Amino acid sequence: MISKSIEELAVHLWDAEQTGKGIPALTELQPNLSIPEAYQVQLHNIERKRKDGRTITGKKIGLTSLAMQELLGVDQPDYGHLLDDMLVANGAEIPFSRVMQPKVEGEIAFVLKKDLVGPEVSAEDVLQATDYILPSIEVVDSRVKDWKIQLADTIADNASCGLYVLGGPPLPVSDVDLLQIRMALKRNGEVVNTGVGATALGDPAFAVAWLANKLHEFGIGLKAGEVILSGALSAAVDARPGDVFSIQMDHLDEVSVKFSSN
Repeated sequence: MISKSIEELAVHLWDAEQTGKGIPALTELQPNLSIPEAYQVQLHNIERKRKDGRTITGKKIGLTSLAMQELLGVDQPDYGHLLDDMLVANGAEIPFSRVMQPKVEGEIAFVLKKDLVGPEVSAEDVLQATDYILPSIEVVDSRVKDWKIQLADTIADNASCGLYVLGGPPLPVSDVDLLQIRMALKRNGEVVNTGVGATALGDPAFAVAWLANKLHEFGIGLKAGEVILSGALSAAVDARPGDVFSIQMDHLDEVSVKFSSN
């Protein structure tokens, strides 16, 4: 049975998403909001979206890089859910009215061929369960005004999930050194950030293993066919109307997205 306070906090985030108007941090409204309670808020809104007909297509791991943790002032990773209407086609244009205060990250996406259920999933288990990897762009967004968040705020807000873009073609995970894979993030043709696979908790596969084990605390597993965004390989970059972003990674084709000018 969910507490009234959890439901009320979830409604604040829900209304912000529907109206496009940022709200004060939940930790201002409830300063003692715990991490487990923040996940309850997240799961409450995910279940509400599922009842509205949306489908869970995967998960995202957030705050895996030191750069992102420092940017948001937190000290551990988190996770959120990917839903079917969050996926944007490679090269497509996103109406700026669809986002609130977007930032762009480059990540390695894992597509699973086997379920992964914690609590003792290893990086090797992840590699064996992975069908292939893809380059990806995650558009992180926050329903909290001015990104003034603590860890509990971003967790409650579905790990600040916004949209995501997948590139191709699929690459077998055995064909690349995940720790050494290099990434360049470009905005309007200029490199603005770079990173390597090891930025994501030291190993993107370990990051996915962390996720599987964390989800076990909530009775959730990773399922075959799901897309797992394994974490940013550099700090996120603010997106403005008219910006075009692209990600280039070793051994993988470019993935890109444009934000409309209105």
